[in-house]
Amino acid sequence: MTAAIGIKGHCAHCDITFELKPWQLNAIAIHEPFDCPYCQRIVQLDCPRQLRQFKSLNRWVLVRPSMVVLTCVALIVALVAEWTGLISVVGQLNVSLVTVLIHFLVLRYARQRQRMTLDLQGVHPTNALPIEQLARIACARLGQQ
Repeated sequence: MTAAIGIKGHCAHCDITFELKPWQLNAIAIHEPFDCPYCQRIVQLDCPRQLRQFKSLNRWVLVRPSMVVLTCVALIVALVAEWTGLISVVGQLNVSLVTVLIHFLVLRYARQRQRMTLDLQGVHPTNALPIEQLARIACARLGQQ
């Protein structure tokens, strides 16, 4: 499962929105141009605001595991408090329901923050790698295998 589910790209040239694949997300992260799957033009994310928003996705990676741990601990504490007589069964049920509700609300908010559409601009041929350099890179990669 990918941490960044719901990230889409919008090609400015062909005006089509598509789901970005993991290798395309990696290319955006290292500021590398890639081909649009529809019009085959070389595109790249150039907007600094969207690039900051994309890079800020790292903050949301640990939300799900953290919420699982927090929810489990809260449910165990409520159960132990009910066993020791500090709260009643109804109180324990209320604490458990509120904990599960908060868990799902936080996960929904985190998922909503991870969904975005990035505007991909066309790259001018002067910024693209020349064919000779691409051929050398391809030969070097094939030689590694």
